[in-house]
Amino acid sequence: MRVVFFGFQTWGVKTLQALIDLGHDVPMVVTHPTSTESYKAIFSDSVEELARAHDIPVHLTMRADHETIDLVKRSEPDVIVVNSWYTRMTDELYDLPPYGTLNLHDSLLPKGTGFSPVIWSLISGESHIGLTIHRMNAELDAGDILVQRSLSIGPGDTGTELVMRGIDLIPGALAEALTALEAGTAQWRPQDKAERTYFHKRAERDSLIDWSWPAEDLERLVRALSDPYPRAFTFYRGERIEVLEAKVSEIRYGGTPGRVIVQEGGGAVVCGSHAHRGGNLGLVITRLRTADGQEHDGTEFFRRGGYLTSEA
Repeated sequence: MRVVFFGFQTWGVKTLQALIDLGHDVPMVVTHPTSTESYKAIFSDSVEELARAHDIPVHLTMRADHETIDLVKRSEPDVIVVNSWYTRMTDELYDLPPYGTLNLHDSLLPKGTGFSPVIWSLISGESHIGLTIHRMNAELDAGDILVQRSLSIGPGDTGTELVMRGIDLIPGALAEALTALEAGTAQWRPQDKAERTYFHKRAERDSLIDWSWPAEDLERLVRALSDPYPRAFTFYRGERIEVLEAKVSEIRYGGTPGRVIVQEGGGAVVCGSHAHRGGNLGLVITRLRTADGQEHDGTEFFRRGGYLTSEA
């Protein structure tokens, strides 16, 4: 098939490489310029470099403007494929090719529409993540589903591990989708809007630990924000610290949320939600990093006790 590709970062590279490996004709690639923004600078393999290495014409742009649309029309694609595109496209592009426009989204739609779906899925306690290939339309991540692949979330999985496992689903799912289009066997499934969840774009504030959360939720937050993502952070004695590793306590503790009270299992226990009732588990911080970049064992670092807070 003749495929115009819109994509960026490692997700885009994996998708473009799959199109090349599957033998499809890619007359044009549209990608964003390199960015230093926090969530664009990670998993930042270059779609542009891969395309140029295969002598595929590249159009660099932030938006699907009139020039972009004109270039796509001249390329006469059978289908447009999109993965990791940061700005809104247009109705004109969605329906321009005979087979429409396919988007690859790393969640099990209709759950996890919006941004950073793998990270939010882990934080929110979902049991699975996945990859959905769906038809693009004017409504964000809401078009009919063509292919869906699922992965279970294990009790020790980190956000980074899940992202990489999700990326590995791309070649097989894309091959299935394009084969179905070519063979005329595509079966489209409408999304149930009643099941839809939407998560906003992540910012620094979203990595700040809220000690009113249950320990189980905080432990997932720490795992979700694994390197290279911005780490979960809090403040201790006026200093910003990043929590690198943590677990849920075995014993139930009472007191005030954010209070460092005892040592347990190789770390320091911090009281969480409804601690005044004395019936909830705490978060055991086993490893952390201070503002100078030094990593510390939780047991040693918190020997003086005290409180973890939301501001310096």
